[in-house]
Amino acid sequence: MTTSVGAGSDNGAVLTRKDFEQRMERAGRAAADAGLAGLIVTPGPDLVWLTGYQPTAVTERLTALVVSADRRPRLVVPVLERADAQHAAGAGATELVGWRDGEDPYAVLAGLLEPERRYGISDSAWAMHLLGMQRTLPGSAYASLTEALPMLRAVKDAYEVERLAAAGAAADATYEEILGVPFAGRRESDVAADLARLLLEHGHSQVDFTVVGSGPNGADPHHEADDRVIEDGDMVVLDFGGLKDGYGSDTTRTVHVGEPSSEERKVHDIVREAQQAAFEAVRPGAACQDIDRVARKVIKAAGYGEYFIHRVGHGIGVTTHEPPYMVEGEHLPLVPGMCFSIEPGIYLPGRFGVRIEDIVTCTETGGRRLNNTAREMGIVG
Repeated sequence: MTTSVGAGSDNGAVLTRKDFEQRMERAGRAAADAGLAGLIVTPGPDLVWLTGYQPTAVTERLTALVVSADRRPRLVVPVLERADAQHAAGAGATELVGWRDGEDPYAVLAGLLEPERRYGISDSAWAMHLLGMQRTLPGSAYASLTEALPMLRAVKDAYEVERLAAAGAAADATYEEILGVPFAGRRESDVAADLARLLLEHGHSQVDFTVVGSGPNGADPHHEADDRVIEDGDMVVLDFGGLKDGYGSDTTRTVHVGEPSSEERKVHDIVREAQQAAFEAVRPGAACQDIDRVARKVIKAAGYGEYFIHRVGHGIGVTTHEPPYMVEGEHLPLVPGMCFSIEPGIYLPGRFGVRIEDIVTCTETGGRRLNNTAREMGIVG
């Protein structure tokens, strides 16, 4: 089965061959600007973004797109998968190069490359394929795409922003419904199953995660929902998302079973203030690290700095985690079209945790939230 990004989206828009052709042209120029001879893109999010193609099953057989600034893109595929590749929306903008079982696929790929040159290669490339290329072209060198071209997919066009907005709206609808299900007396895994079901009902094709951290489990930011029975008086962190029409959702809200204590309200209010301050700091030209610093300053001033134990955000697009990263030391400036999470948290070991997360896009005038449910503490039964 091939994957066409945007196919079946809720406003009827579908990416065309021309759209993918423009993406590949942009990638080739970016590679040249970075001093690379080109890019080698293996199955994964980069290949889907550039061509709309994802093999039915990723196996040991080599599939690789070669993109450079001065030649038409070439897609190397096993002959038995060629027909499938031809159905991808962007395949017509490439030259398909087949190889048969018994041939050396690395020799086929090497014939499309320049020896003694440096190429960017997908982070998801299998080690066996990279080693095969190094063996076949011993003078070649390679750099991961995240290292060499971290901004390749980071700046979204209007189509992509609206796909992310639609995914965010579906996650919001999921949160609104989860507020009405019983929490007390049920296992975390039961509520996680409800979240997964609702994401699918609201149009997601893939559920990537459903974090349900109740009571002390909420102090583990990536807690995997387990058999703990949620109790009256628990704070519960809900972090969930996946893919809708090829683009990601990721949102977090913290709810309480019954009335919270004054301390629980205080901690939640601090996190909400930090999240709002970070959102208000979003503007073109601001450094990514500035967004982290603003949220961290609020939490540190309130006396909880040591309990904010992760970066404040990450990029999102055809995957739920990708550049840019809102973290200390990241000096890249925000530009319109960047989409990322803002998700400060406070985690008190053995007691409870609080996190509030929205996906935000940078615009010419500031930030636009792609999640719009209430950020006040939700009360559940």
